[in-house]
Amino acid sequence: MTSDKPPASDASVKPAPAAVILDVEAFAGVLPTGSRLIGVDVGTKTLGLALSDLSRTIASGLETIRRTKFKADAARLVALVREHKVAGLVIGLPIGLDGSTGPRAQASHSFARLIGPLAGVPILMWDERLTTAEAERLLIEADASRKRRAEVIDKMAATLILQGALDRMRALQKTGS
Repeated sequence: MTSDKPPASDASVKPAPAAVILDVEAFAGVLPTGSRLIGVDVGTKTLGLALSDLSRTIASGLETIRRTKFKADAARLVALVREHKVAGLVIGLPIGLDGSTGPRAQASHSFARLIGPLAGVPILMWDERLTTAEAERLLIEADASRKRRAEVIDKMAATLILQGALDRMRALQKTGS
């Protein structure tokens, strides 16, 4: 015989972390040990993605999502969050060299606000100044063809965004602040 009543609440089951945008100290503080992060470079045509290792030491390129509609893009990103048991998202925030924010920064904030509740993980907005330029420079130094650079530039920018956040969190851990 089945019951129509919901199962009793189990106090040992923790609810999913709030999908909120946090500063780096708060973000680092809510992450469980041994969990991965995904870095996201939000572009108009693509979402470049990077994945951290379990110790959150090294970021590696994951994939590039060709943007279509938000629902499809979000479904793929949420599937990757679940598949890799990701504890948080680090989303690049394109701030101008003078510290100003423009339409691209607003688009990144909007993406974060929309994806947060769907992914159910905390979000860190990370200053991505010059990451695409740095990715391009590294690919040129590696003698990557123009075609190859176009294929991997967004994923590499996401890797640099995520690595910057990982390095900062590690530095916070060492200094205790």
